Amino acid sequence: MSYMFQAGFLGTKAPFFMDLVTLVVALLPLLVGIAISFARRKRYHLHGVLQITIFIVSVLIVSYFEYAVRSSGGYETFVQNTQVSHHYLLTVLIIHIVIAVVTLGIWANTLFHGRKDWKNGTLPGLYSPFHKKAGIRAYTGIVLTSLTGIWVYLLLFVF
Repeated sequence: MSYMFQAGFLGTKAPFFMDLVTLVVALLPLLVGIAISFARRKRYHLHGVLQITIFIVSVLIVSYFEYAVRSSGGYETFVQNTQVSHHYLLTVLIIHIVIAVVTLGIWANTLFHGRKDWKNGTLPGLYSPFHKKAGIRAYTGIVLTSLTGIWVYLLLFVF
């Protein structure tokens, strides 16, 4: 597992695992957008499979990230090499974490109810408007999580 802490591939001061996680977080809105596009083309089964797969992979990546951060000494290790105000950085990090946790809940709830409603035959159909609104909330949160995650990365390893 020592590869996790070697120099990253994005050309910054970040270790490999930070570059990997940041790349996945940056691509997440695109991947989820592709999955949404299948629903728009009425390929609902594929839409559901992709959404669940992306969600599971995202949770695994976040778990990998959490393990790596804690293994490397935590937040304090990474803030030592930045010129950004620690108060400002901590504020941005807290905003990112709050958005990410709320989004995780919304996304999981949307997937859970979508799967249940699919099995009950009410999706697509009766519950489609509710599912679409929940999906828009989840997607908005995913975009905000991605943007704030990139922002934290830039503050830690670029500025």
